[in-house]
Amino acid sequence: MEKASPSNHYHYNPTLKVFARELRNHGTKAEACLWKYALRAGRFADYDFKRQRPVLRYIADFMCVELMLIIEADGNIHDSEAAILYDAQRDKDLEAVGFTVLRFSNWEILNRMNNVKEILYTWLEDRENKKEEE
Repeated sequence: MEKASPSNHYHYNPTLKVFARELRNHGTKAEACLWKYALRAGRFADYDFKRQRPVLRYIADFMCVELMLIIEADGNIHDSEAAILYDAQRDKDLEAVGFTVLRFSNWEILNRMNNVKEILYTWLEDRENKKEEE
């Protein structure tokens, strides 16, 4: 599959639009906190994130096309063996088209927001350093 780009709308999937809207309207507490305290309105280094963005056959919790970054907020449902396998395939599919996927547990978001932010800023710094080296 070709890399995500403006020409293919970053693999936006319009068939999932209604479901994505439902998820935005009924998000988890962790998603609301991550959005409010870290990602909304350019709070993460002035980058623009979208919530519940349909991409490929998935809906990403948060996506920034400029960074090619997807952030997932994972609840306890992601702890089952089936979910772990599904998430691994999902991450592989998204990474195959050029996205980086970062996952945080809901507990981590709700109880260690400063750590989550630190991980995000470290990822951004590493990304910028790699770009400078190229």
